[in-house]
Amino acid sequence: MKQKLTIVKVGGAVVEDPAQLDSLLRDFAAIGGRKALVHGGGRRATQTAARLGIESRMVGGRRITDAAMLEVVTMVYGGLVNKNIVARLQAAGVNALGLTGADMDCLRSRRRPVKDGVDFGFVGDVERADGRALSTLIESGVTPVMAPLTHDGGGQLLNTNADTIAAATATALAPLYDVTLIYSFEKPGVLARPDDDSSVIPTITRADFQSLVSSGTVAGGMIPKIENALAAVDAGVSRVIITKATAIDGRHGTVIM
Repeated sequence: MKQKLTIVKVGGAVVEDPAQLDSLLRDFAAIGGRKALVHGGGRRATQTAARLGIESRMVGGRRITDAAMLEVVTMVYGGLVNKNIVARLQAAGVNALGLTGADMDCLRSRRRPVKDGVDFGFVGDVERADGRALSTLIESGVTPVMAPLTHDGGGQLLNTNADTIAAATATALAPLYDVTLIYSFEKPGVLARPDDDSSVIPTITRADFQSLVSSGTVAGGMIPKIENALAAVDAGVSRVIITKATAIDGRHGTVIM
């Protein structure tokens, strides 16, 4: 019987709010057994870039990452945000270790090709995640804290979507563990009515997803989040839950089936 493993992905809006982040990390520390954390930090990167006089450019909600922006996201994601989370987890009694995809070669990506005239620059699409390498840490009592940075194997760091990293990590660990992946953000789940937090959709299947997109109920950044969740379930992840950052106990939110 596989041991249970919980992977929590926390978004940039929560990372930016000290009170929300402290609450989430306390709840994360209280999760029993094996676990890992994946974090974003895009808003902090945008703020830091602005202070340095570097323009942030987005296409379809995705960041264009030129050489200057790559330096910013590496400093912010792999340094400031990651080590702040690690330090807070240590204070909460969690033996955490901050990682990028380059560390232990645990997440390797290819640079995203130019498509429809859009060059995203130094942005990576995950090709593989090394579940065995991560499991050696987990089995030694270490909790990985993963920043949204990968590498191409040729010495190049790449900015990579944190939701994708969470799904790829969960998928790589699914053969070894009974994995629950929790996407936490500002809302209590996927909402049937965007302005009504009580309208949480309890479960979503692939067929449901198609109809929800067609009707416009699911739109924007929620589309790739659910796509990542469905791909993870298809690849053997036991369950994926989309929920509020204050409800990561696995009993609330939208379950992707």
